[in-house]
Amino acid sequence: MANFWITFAVISYKISYQKLNISRMRRYLLFVMVAFVMSSCVSLKKIRYIQDVHDKENVEFLNETASDYKVKTGDNLYIDIKSLDTRNVNPFQNTPTGSYQMNSDAGIYLHSYMVNDSGYIDFPIVGKVHVNGLTIDDVKEELQKVINEYFQMTTVTVKLVSFKVSLLGEVARPGTYQIYQNNINIFQAISLSGDLNEFANRSRVTIIRKTKTGNRVYNVNLLTSEILESPLYYLQPEDIVYVEPLRGKNFTFAAFPYALIFSTISTTLLILNFFK
Repeated sequence: MANFWITFAVISYKISYQKLNISRMRRYLLFVMVAFVMSSCVSLKKIRYIQDVHDKENVEFLNETASDYKVKTGDNLYIDIKSLDTRNVNPFQNTPTGSYQMNSDAGIYLHSYMVNDSGYIDFPIVGKVHVNGLTIDDVKEELQKVINEYFQMTTVTVKLVSFKVSLLGEVARPGTYQIYQNNINIFQAISLSGDLNEFANRSRVTIIRKTKTGNRVYNVNLLTSEILESPLYYLQPEDIVYVEPLRGKNFTFAAFPYALIFSTISTTLLILNFFK
């Protein structure tokens, strides 16, 4: 945008202080206006997701990483035990007290079980149960097996409490989102934040993932179908998704400013007619 006004000022200067051919100046001005229009709008090729499959039908992509998330050190598990015989459940009751109720994230977190550095949770009566590397369903089966040794007619419910992802940058609503399911893909996560805006660089989306030794940074391209088979398609707890802006964002329009351009053209034509 700034470049356009600089060019406009130069043209006005040449008209004022140099005797240039008016018709040639008009052609030059028209060329500048067309170049400005072509360079200032966001191209559709920079906005459409997975562009290489839009003209195809019934395309199938396999993703072996769609399996359930495996529990690791630092995760928090919400565990609930129910039984037909209420006397059997009393030792496992984890009833919240005070202002933190179970219908709030804080209440669920405070009454969950953290996986320690050795991969165990410390469960009442049962003691230590190894859960590291197991899926949520595997943890449920393991606890059910252990509890059946003490009580009968019980049902175990296990949920992952600490599944949160953060979305930053060129998204409609940046923030941290709690995920109430075992897995979520990158498009579902983006939809939680209201989608990417027009200035988002969809060809370079950064995922910051926590590992045992620190953090690792990945870059993915949402414009091609390769993301559907990528191991990064499914996010993990505590992932940070950063969407960087397109280059030249400050000089780009999401919606073309017709009123501004038409008024500029009108003013320029008036100046040309005046000097003519």
